[in-house]
Amino acid sequence: MPVYCYSNGYQVVEQVFSIGNAPKVIELDGVEFRRDFGSEHVGVPASQGWPMECIASGVHASQAGELRKHFSDRGVPTDVSRDGNPVYRDAAHRRKALKARGLVDRSSFL
Repeated sequence: MPVYCYSNGYQVVEQVFSIGNAPKVIELDGVEFRRDFGSEHVGVPASQGWPMECIASGVHASQAGELRKHFSDRGVPTDVSRDGNPVYRDAAHRRKALKARGLVDRSSFL
């Protein structure tokens, strides 16, 4: 079940409700809390998680050198680990490197 955030202006609390059943206002210990949509949509900053070693787009360890050359030939220099996994510096670099290989991550929203 999803978690919904409520605020009274000083404090934010989380409550669990089934989808479509979250009230706009709740009362806890006699204090009224209103739904706080801003708190619900806080995400991880884009700067976190980089550089990223991607196992999903990696190759066999014996092909690591070939992958490095492939990236370099396509104008997207990319580090490749000994295990054959590309190391992306940021989201834009990842997008370019995947495109250079003809790959698309349909779940990445990039």
